[in-house]
Amino acid sequence: PGLPFLTEAHLEKMGISLMLVPDISKGDVFVLQVFNDPIHGHIELHPLLVRFIDTPQFQRLRHIKQLGGTYLVFPGASHNRFEHSIGVGYLAGCLVQALNERQPELLITKQDFLCVQIAGLCHDLGHGPFSHMFDGMFIPKVRPGEKWKHEMASVQMFDHLVRVNGLEEVMVRHGLTLPDDLIFIKEQIAGPLDNSVLNSSWPYKGRPMEKSFLYEIVANKRNGIDVDKWDYFARDCYHLGIQNNFDYQRFLKFARVCEVRGKKHICTRDKEVGNLYDMFHTRNCLHRRAYQHKVGNIIETMITEAFIKADPHIQIQGSSGRIFTISSAIDDMEAYTKLTDHIFELILYSSAPELSEARAILHNIVCRRLYKCVGQTTAETHKLLAWAKEVASSKPSGTDANLTAEDFVVSVIHMDYGMKEKNPINNVHFYCKNDPTKAIKIRKKQVSKLLPEHFAEQLIRVYCKKTDDKSLEAAKKYFVQWCMDRNFTKPQARLCNFHVLLISRHLIYSLN
Repeated sequence: PGLPFLTEAHLEKMGISLMLVPDISKGDVFVLQVFNDPIHGHIELHPLLVRFIDTPQFQRLRHIKQLGGTYLVFPGASHNRFEHSIGVGYLAGCLVQALNERQPELLITKQDFLCVQIAGLCHDLGHGPFSHMFDGMFIPKVRPGEKWKHEMASVQMFDHLVRVNGLEEVMVRHGLTLPDDLIFIKEQIAGPLDNSVLNSSWPYKGRPMEKSFLYEIVANKRNGIDVDKWDYFARDCYHLGIQNNFDYQRFLKFARVCEVRGKKHICTRDKEVGNLYDMFHTRNCLHRRAYQHKVGNIIETMITEAFIKADPHIQIQGSSGRIFTISSAIDDMEAYTKLTDHIFELILYSSAPELSEARAILHNIVCRRLYKCVGQTTAETHKLLAWAKEVASSKPSGTDANLTAEDFVVSVIHMDYGMKEKNPINNVHFYCKNDPTKAIKIRKKQVSKLLPEHFAEQLIRVYCKKTDDKSLEAAKKYFVQWCMDRNFTKPQARLCNFHVLLISRHLIYSLN
């Protein structure tokens, strides 16, 4: 007889979550919108999420390539940040729902569910033209010393999106509490917002420590296992034509929350440890085969050079009518909203004389007149030195062509499992079938002797801007000499083994 008088608060105290149950008495009845996604099939999204999607700031992501310059190497990789963001928002909801159904005692609320989905949806709002090329290559060169990352811009763009589209009222109408839920969403995207509390036992303000596991869903700072990776593994492999060996749906079946030293973490079954090593191996393979492809790498380098030359001459109107350049647009979200991959065509098709140098570089890309890779090696050092100048000074005897530092591009690529030199699995907790409440660690030696001993390496690629046969042949000899001088590993060049042997012998005889 007392059932009609039970409130959501009463049910939550009993361990029953009403995360997905609408409250008819409050008019909380809605129709989920269906999206047909090539990766996840027909997915349903809450109307609040659709309100975020239907804004200029989110629609901007339709015009930013997910893989940047990689699309200019892999013809199928034409997908954009837009569809990836929708996929991450959907998967964030899948993981929260799986945990809620398996462990109702976690007291996951409807508010938690919506906030985690919104964070997944908005986590990439801050990406610039050609995605990681912008914050990884362009900004560091044109604004050295600027500690700017796309995660920071995502938080700023999120605030801008909510404000200019009047979404605070919509969020409250759907049951969210402001400002706490806004803080919670932004913390999931970029971590703690207040740097002064980073060393405290609990640096977050959006949710208490009892909900710590919610911070491991969208961007897992602890071990890198998050729904962001699940979507881009599946989506990128699909568009690149590369096999994806990780099945996130299996992880969903085994995910549960366990307490570890006062905090609740997402754990998985002990038997899944091998699959997680496969997941990080898949990530490494994607970097080797696609993300760090030597041609895609140099195309992004050339685009960066063009953007740097064009930067002072591009005008973007921002807030209050102020004018910004490509590099300064990150300081104003209204201007940044207008900055997408279209800047490539804006420069390429411009007739302005001040853009002639930048235009020539982009025209060379379109005509596939690219800088040529003369070799690749590995090094123990992790510092980027003035290596182009070093290569240019490593002229072997008997070489006629004179090359300068301006003729070389030295690209340093860091390959790892997502946590630099550390093994990310060391930060994963597991549980056993006979005691699913107890979290345990599984060391690498308990899994297999065939697993990697090291989890990071540094690749060094040398390119030559001059592409005539004589200059390329000389550049390869410069490169081999430089590797010998620095005692780097045997160069990997686009030469047959016999040719490399001849060059090496010539250099050795010259030295003797």
